[in-house]
Formats: sequence, C-alpha cells, structure tokens
Amino acid sequence: MGSVPEEVVAVVLWRVHVELEDRPGRLGELATAVGTAGCNIISLHVVGEPADDGSVTDELLVRVPDPVDPTALVDAVEKAGIPCTLLVRADATELSDPATTALALARMVAADPGSAPRAVATMLRARLVDPAAVDPAGHIHTLRVGAQQLRLGRAWPFTATELSRAAALLELATQLAMRAPATVQSTDRILLLRDGSEVRMRPAGPSDAPLVAALHARCSPEARRSRFLSPTPRLASGQLDELLHGETGTGQAVVAVTSDGGSAVGLANLDLHGDGSARFALLVENAWQGRGLGTALLRRVSDMATEQGVQALTGIARPDELGVTRLLRRAGLRPSAEIVDGEVRVHAPLPAPAASGT
Repeated sequence: MGSVPEEVVAVVLWRVHVELEDRPGRLGELATAVGTAGCNIISLHVVGEPADDGSVTDELLVRVPDPVDPTALVDAVEKAGIPCTLLVRADATELSDPATTALALARMVAADPGSAPRAVATMLRARLVDPAAVDPAGHIHTLRVGAQQLRLGRAWPFTATELSRAAALLELATQLAMRAPATVQSTDRILLLRDGSEVRMRPAGPSDAPLVAALHARCSPEARRSRFLSPTPRLASGQLDELLHGETGTGQAVVAVTSDGGSAVGLANLDLHGDGSARFALLVENAWQGRGLGTALLRRVSDMATEQGVQALTGIARPDELGVTRLLRRAGLRPSAEIVDGEVRVHAPLPAPAASGT
C-alpha cells in the first residue's frame, strides 16, 4: 500500500577526485583500496581531461559508514599510489546518473531557455554568484557564451571538461531563445523540503515509466514491501502501467523528481472508484524519507481527489505498518483503520470542496 516510514535513513556520501593512470588493472586497484577502507563506490565518471602522463581526473561518489573517518579513505587510496585531489561531502541528490541528468537539463532548457543559468549551475553542482559580490568564498569561474555570462562558484575547482559541457548547454539556450519561448507547465510545483533540498512535483505520464522503474529498483525491500505488500525487485510492464494510470486505467499519479529532473524520488497514486472513494498509495526512495516528501505527496493527491468530488481516501497496509495513519494525520486528515483478513484497511474522509466564489 502506501505507508511511508518517516524516520531518517542516514546516507553519508563523499565526493572524491583521484588522478587515475590509464593502464590495465588500475581501476581495480582503486576499488580495492576503497573497499579496504570499509567504503563503497556508488558512482564513478571522468570529470577531467587527460594530463601529460595520460592520467585523468575521475570523480567518485563514495558511501562512507559512520564509524569510518573519511581521511582513512584518502589514506588508503594514496597508499595504493593514486593521488587524491578532493574530498568534500555530497548528498543524496547527486546519486542520479550524470548522463541522464544532462539529458533532463537539456530538456528543461528546451522547454524554457531562460532556465539555462540554473540548469548550468545544477550540472556543475555549483551556485550562481552575484556579479557584484566581492571575493566570494570557494572557487569562482565566469562562463561566457555569446551574450550569456554566468558567474559560478563551488567548493572545488572546475575542470575544462565540465566547463565545455556547460558551454554546450548555454549554446543550446542561445539558439532556442531566438524562438518563441514555451511556457512552463502550471501543474509543476517546486517543493522545498525540511532539509532545504528541492524537488519538483508534477503529474506523471507515460514517458515517466523509466524514471518510476528506476525509483522502484533503488528502494529497499522494506520500502517496496510497504508499497506493494511484496519486496519484488522489478516491476512488470503491466505494473508500471497501473502505477501511472491506475488499475482501471482512470487513475492519476503525481511524481516527485529532483530539481534537475534526472531522477524520480517519490510517487503518489490515486485510483478512483465508483463509490465516491479513491485508493491511494505512496512510494518514497529511502534516501529521501524523513524530509516531509511523503506528507507533501499525500496532500497533493488528497487535494486532487477533493477537486474531483471524492469523499474519502482508502488504502491497504500490512498489520505491522500502521505509520500510514500518522502520515494521513500529518496531511491534515482524520483516518480510521481496521484489520480485515490480515490486512489493515485505512479510511480517511475528505473535506467537501469549497464552493466556487467563496
């Protein structure tokens, strides 16, 4: 069903830059060194151009367990003869695939060329710096493409490879700006979560099937069991269709995606019944739980149901997962629950829609 645990799941991620030689077995030696330190590589991609000796700058996102000192990771890597040039904290928003993120940002710029500065900053994991700012902290770079000029800042240096990717995005925006700009969908909502991170909530459509499938695969077995009453690691195509359109084909879904649009981190479903009720369900990625996202998604689908004259939300949960009632209360509803045939049946009346003109 849709009970969403609100407890915080600790995710300790660090961004690490290493200078890796281009020779057989070197990547394996890096992985071994990281594993020796008790850490795990989550992602790796090239961010720097080849040096004179053929080495390249690779960026790793490494999961470091709480008891492990991050400097021990650096020591283990450098002991293997691999120079480490950067160690800074990262967060869960950076777990999306860089190529997928770049394509999502290009799509955002294509829809709204004016979003290019924010898209470039997102791509580079940087911030937009006020041109009038004097000696801002961190590493600052001014990027110029045609009439576009951006001042970017972050805690570590920019590489030529990264800047060339950003310039390509600005060039795309410059070309598209000559056309009539498309309006951003009014159904999109930017949501600021408790920890200051942002997500974009919008209606889910058929093109979101790959994002939803990836969201499901990243969730823990416990989260999948909470949502589907089963920890199945992969969804069949028919199940994906039900998530996006409901069991009867008349349902609706709201997806929460990262600010760059590259990853789905939450999904809320509303399946309309003919008796004045609608069944709801939620799925929130583990790393994004405990931030208020589940509550926000539930409020959104309850508003949608109220607008369509639905009188109550219903849901099903396992007997050991009564957290869904707390979630409904946080969303401003007054749920009741009963156990029927080994399942918890949840019922939450909705307020009557406001009369027009009041």
